[in-house]
Amino acid sequence: MAHITIDGQTHEVEAGDNLLKVCLSLGLDLPYFCWHPALGSVGACRQCAVVQYKDESDTRGRLVMACMTPVTDGLRVSLEAPEAREFRAGVIEFLMTNHPHDCPVCEEGGECHLQDMTVMTGHTFRRYRGLKRTHRNQYLGPFINHEMNRCIACYRCVRFYRDYAGGRDLDVFASRNNVYFGRFEDGILESEFSGNLVEVCPTGVFTDRTFSAHYVRKWDLQQAPSVCVHCGVGCNTSPGERYGTLRRIVNRYNGEVNGYFLCDRGRFGYGFVNSERRIREPLLHGEPVSGETALAHLQGWLGGHTIGIGSPRASLEANFALRELVGAENFYAGLSQGETSLAAAVLDVLRHWPVHVPSLSEVEQADAVLVLGEDVANTAPRLALALRQSVRNRAFERADQLKIPRWQDAAVREAAQDEKSPLFVAASCATRLDDIAEAIYRGTPEAIARLGFAIARRIDPNAPAVSDLTPEDERLAERIGDSLAAAARPLIVSGIACGSLATIRAAANIALALSNRREGGAIDLCYVAPECNTLGLAMMDGRSVVDAFAAAKTRDVNTAIILENDLYRRADGGAVDSFFNSTRHVVVVDHIRHGTAAKAQLLLPGSTFAETEGTLVSFEGRAQRFYSVMPGSGKIRDSWRWLADAGAKRWANIDALTAACAAAFPEFGPIRHAAPPASFRIEGEKIPRQPHRYSGRTAMNAHRDIHEPKPPDDPDSALAFSMEGASVEVPPALLPFVWAPRWNSNQQAVNKFQDEVGGALRGGDPGVRLLESPEMPEPRWFDEVPSRARDETRWRVIPLYRIFGSEELSVLSPPLAERVSEAYAALHPRDAEELGVTQTLAVRLNEKLIRLPLRLELSLPRGAVGLSAGLPGLFRTDFPAWIAIETGRGEP
Repeated sequence: MAHITIDGQTHEVEAGDNLLKVCLSLGLDLPYFCWHPALGSVGACRQCAVVQYKDESDTRGRLVMACMTPVTDGLRVSLEAPEAREFRAGVIEFLMTNHPHDCPVCEEGGECHLQDMTVMTGHTFRRYRGLKRTHRNQYLGPFINHEMNRCIACYRCVRFYRDYAGGRDLDVFASRNNVYFGRFEDGILESEFSGNLVEVCPTGVFTDRTFSAHYVRKWDLQQAPSVCVHCGVGCNTSPGERYGTLRRIVNRYNGEVNGYFLCDRGRFGYGFVNSERRIREPLLHGEPVSGETALAHLQGWLGGHTIGIGSPRASLEANFALRELVGAENFYAGLSQGETSLAAAVLDVLRHWPVHVPSLSEVEQADAVLVLGEDVANTAPRLALALRQSVRNRAFERADQLKIPRWQDAAVREAAQDEKSPLFVAASCATRLDDIAEAIYRGTPEAIARLGFAIARRIDPNAPAVSDLTPEDERLAERIGDSLAAAARPLIVSGIACGSLATIRAAANIALALSNRREGGAIDLCYVAPECNTLGLAMMDGRSVVDAFAAAKTRDVNTAIILENDLYRRADGGAVDSFFNSTRHVVVVDHIRHGTAAKAQLLLPGSTFAETEGTLVSFEGRAQRFYSVMPGSGKIRDSWRWLADAGAKRWANIDALTAACAAAFPEFGPIRHAAPPASFRIEGEKIPRQPHRYSGRTAMNAHRDIHEPKPPDDPDSALAFSMEGASVEVPPALLPFVWAPRWNSNQQAVNKFQDEVGGALRGGDPGVRLLESPEMPEPRWFDEVPSRARDETRWRVIPLYRIFGSEELSVLSPPLAERVSEAYAALHPRDAEELGVTQTLAVRLNEKLIRLPLRLELSLPRGAVGLSAGLPGLFRTDFPAWIAIETGRGEP
């Protein structure tokens, strides 16, 4: 610790941090532009100038940049010294000479960091009357608008895009004072994290193009704390609503999970909430009916054998309500057969092995990483971004040796050059992490699993042996095993999407081998789950949709209730059709029309994440609450309320339902504490979803009623659909938005809500972990090592996931749909040449012949065929492991 004096006040702070971070952590207001907590310091803007004094007798001092000044014991500085204020005013005036001053029409207006800093610096009068430098703007794709004339050359965009996220198609181009940030030519930004430019940029150079289509000012958005529903990472988000439509998603800071950044699927995939495919009223045999009529029919159909099929994209509470309605013995998890078995294997390891599932914050601290079988960049993009940061740990160690502070970003990168912590990628196809990998392995899932078993054997000779290893594979296993064993914080990453039980078990063996080497210490192990509640649903039930189909064959099913699930994505279409044909009544509760909804005799309109509350469990085992940003319109109801009313279950609110779920499953006990209850109040008041400047509430409904309507009631949360209420000392789990006096920008204002800048939120980051105390019987080695032999008569299927298109809901967002390709098959070029196929490929899936466009993929292993998982035209995400190919000559 260090004692420093700022403007005559003494503070005890952490030594070694930069002065700007310390000042902001102390709650002091100091202007800045180029610095960012996640990006470090480069001293590019010179806006954070302060006066530093040598000692108590020094009255003149010298100007220094706070972001470049390390904090040491006895440091004396002044933020308010006339010299510092005058310097900062000069900097902002110079930066504004070429700015267009277009705040009234700029989409960043009202949440602009440049506005905040201009006001904070006192620059209110423009003296410059010369010509302004102007730039041509670029088309950057369906997600991002570009207005280069607003740029102040802070370099944040390229530092995030290139240095932090690994993108290569955005750069800075300069000639003297003519500096341009963009692509070398117009075109779609390639990085899956491009949307973060909107929040990273302190001005309006990069703005949200999807928000532009239905734009309103930030202060007119109703917001709520939420959780992303587009993968299993559990990123925290803050959706914004106006006039009953969802307008945008912005990042909600969680120091343990997503930090300051989201992937583009999570940020721009919200369009399904406003989709024309929304189910907005109950339909009985295709005809609209009242909610009472729909419930009466459902209650009448509950006699006899009724089964329920849950969903990994529905909340724990909704799934539990269905389970209570049909009975535990008649409830089935809505996962495919393959996903069910793999999820069960993952839970077995997480419950009984000496492993720890790290948060994304902990992932960034790993000093040696093995990705085994999973294409993380497509199935869990935010995890891939964390892995990119992990390879910098060796650079930080190098900086420590040279006594360079870790926050000195440019100096650390210069000192490290290309030195990286080891990251090994073993996958069946090229991944977007390959560019930072120390070594890459390509093979079928069986070959990858064999490599994993060999790595475990290298670390611990007691692990099962692997026969018939090639010399190359043996050398690679030794190299990876030695790196993991030598690391202080090794990490193994695998997942369900790879579709291989052997790979999941090989990852567990590596963790066990490392644990044995450390005499029982828990090893960091990540298993990626494909959907937002896959792990939570698997913890609730271990039976697949195929098990439900089998039960329907043995017993006469009167009614099947399907919750937020399209079964055609989970199983073969013929098996699904057979199930529907053998069931008297099919009831679907969902918010989106799809193939399963088309088969329903009774279709009930459920709420999206934006219109309901609930709990989701991420792959980390972190249970997090999400809240409605708007009430459901018309006849839309919460899915759990439809089911509760049908079974006459009178849970007073979702808290009662959550408590019942926690009581039924001891493992879910902590979910009751994931967020404050609906009864929570601050000095007797609820927490407003609307900011204090919210406007137009009366006029919004003037075409319906001249009187201002009463705000909707929300019995399920401590949040109010109003601008009135308590807005100070709000618990992080209930924080709808961040705002502080003089700080309007989302990413900058969050500084006022953290224990220290870049650290945990004040009061603790949201969520509770469910798998913190695994049972520890003596772990056993998995010893079923796949054979090296290949089935020469069939082809090994490799599911190919894409960040845009493979996930069910986000593809319904029109801007994101522009990035989605049609379904395809992929072959190694030599396999395609030997088969004599060039344009299309005919594959036989469950006796059905499907013709798909052919792509040649050099990174695919020989003897394998890649099939695009979840893309339009081939929606399934669970393929047979082996299939036949038709060559056009009638030969399999």
